[in-house]
Amino acid sequence: MASPLKRLLIGRPLKTSEAGDQKLGKLKALAVLSSDALSSIAYGTEQILLVLVTVSAAAMWYSLPIALCVLVLLFALNLSYKQIIYSYPHGGGAYIVSRENLGNNAGLIAGGSLLVDYMLTVAVSVSSGTDAIVSAVPSLYPFAVPIAVVLVVVVTIINLRGITESASLLAIPVYLFVFSIIVLIFTGLFKVLTGMDASHETAAVGTHVQGVTIFLLLRAFASGSASLTGIEAISNAVPLFKEPRPKNAAKTLTLMAGLLGFFFVGITVLAFVYGTVPELKVTVLSQIAENVFGRNFMFYFIQATTALILVLAANTGFSAFPLLAFNLAKDKFMPRMYLARGDRLGYSNGIITLAVGSILLIILFKGKTELLIPLYSVGVFIPFTLSQTGMIVKWWKQRPKGWKKSLSANLLGASISFTVLIVLFLTRIESVWPVFIFMPIMIYVFHRTRHHYRKVGPQLRIDETMDLPDFKGNAVIICVSDTTKVVEGALQYAKSIGDTVIAVHISIDKKQEKEFVERWNRVHPEVRIANLFSPYRSISDPLMKFIDTAKQKADQDNYSLTVLIPQFIPRKGWQNLLHNQTSLLIRTRLLMKRDVVVSTYPYHLKE
Repeated sequence: MASPLKRLLIGRPLKTSEAGDQKLGKLKALAVLSSDALSSIAYGTEQILLVLVTVSAAAMWYSLPIALCVLVLLFALNLSYKQIIYSYPHGGGAYIVSRENLGNNAGLIAGGSLLVDYMLTVAVSVSSGTDAIVSAVPSLYPFAVPIAVVLVVVVTIINLRGITESASLLAIPVYLFVFSIIVLIFTGLFKVLTGMDASHETAAVGTHVQGVTIFLLLRAFASGSASLTGIEAISNAVPLFKEPRPKNAAKTLTLMAGLLGFFFVGITVLAFVYGTVPELKVTVLSQIAENVFGRNFMFYFIQATTALILVLAANTGFSAFPLLAFNLAKDKFMPRMYLARGDRLGYSNGIITLAVGSILLIILFKGKTELLIPLYSVGVFIPFTLSQTGMIVKWWKQRPKGWKKSLSANLLGASISFTVLIVLFLTRIESVWPVFIFMPIMIYVFHRTRHHYRKVGPQLRIDETMDLPDFKGNAVIICVSDTTKVVEGALQYAKSIGDTVIAVHISIDKKQEKEFVERWNRVHPEVRIANLFSPYRSISDPLMKFIDTAKQKADQDNYSLTVLIPQFIPRKGWQNLLHNQTSLLIRTRLLMKRDVVVSTYPYHLKE
């Protein structure tokens, strides 16, 4: 029976038959699956400016052509992922596309990258949300990491309540954010165009700036492309949509891409015309909002909605990670526990795994968004490149009607994505080097997991060649600590299932050993007691040796061997901490022994 606290936080369990109700329409899906991509405008432009400002403030005008290049990549990815949605309507996105068209290893690289990327999605989103909070209330700066961890826990609980409920909670802040950014962009542009705002010192477009190189511009473009992370989530989560799933998913993707493109270009233009320079404790978006509105209600409204969507953008990871883990587990590359649905019909194990991984990343990187984003970008541009390349191979092999147009879109996307990836590796190697360590490890673990499942299957499968032993009887060894009610009940049970019953007691004191043997022989003269003295106070080691000897004897007599462990169960769970866990240790060691049956006799205490 679930605890009242769990029911309060998670809600009542849902029947399996209610799964059909846990599907999303376009508007709710946009809130759940697009919050990551839309929220990235809070740091996308800033990442471009952080690179350009290393030369001089005069180089800021280069952010405009770079933003247009990012827009071209967004257009290509939008076309590509719409094709993936219609070609692979059961979800899986880059993992399925890469696996089916480029092979298992390519699929695992894409899948592994996305698993880590979704953890980074949560870490980056929550850290950025915390930055927005700190920008509004600078006194909270020393508590950034604890605030971020608490926010991850809150979002985790929301997601454990189920997809439709989390969508309902998310819809309001997401659309408030969309509204606030639209108002910000239009108000800012109106003030600039009508001359209502004072002019700002900004280098004119086309100004030659000493020190700006092609390599620097490519690095700025690669950094700004972080704004595109999250757009693949819809292709991974097609099964979450209401019917017709592919059509609804494709429309949601187009709507998200349109909003993202408009927001990104709008914020970049405002940053340029206001001459915004990145600062340590104040975000670029916060500076723009202050320039446009001043420190009034609208400024704090934008800060609040930005902080909310940045935190809730983590929900994209919480929606997509469990589905990707499900697809990998279905192919036996991840543990089967990721196939199981929780009380609220969500894949709870995936949700909890994602939360733990994200919290570790936040603590490890001290909640610094700028340290997380390079890894974040690499984690998504690897599957971007692989999925585009996989679709090229698909069109080339199948050549359906209109395949050249589709192949061209994928070729453009693959080329730009690969370029961004190479630039990230060349320019941010000090930040992205962990990829070269964890990726091979993940691929190895995936293959070992699948190898294990392939070996287990034949061993469990019933066939005609099975050679089952024909036991003549059962010998039961009962572990006893003293003559207690627990032992008495266990002894009666042992007599009911065993042809031979032997009690085993481990003594660590000679005087107590003699007293126990005399007491046992007086109370249970019919049951043989094997008393073992342990000079080094170990309980399990002498017991294991005795069981090994008993197993050899049982094999000779063609007997099965059962080890029965009496254990009393406290009424309240926390009371277990007041007792030693010797029985748990013994059970764990015994389970590693072949052909030994391990059984527990529980005795429940009343108070």
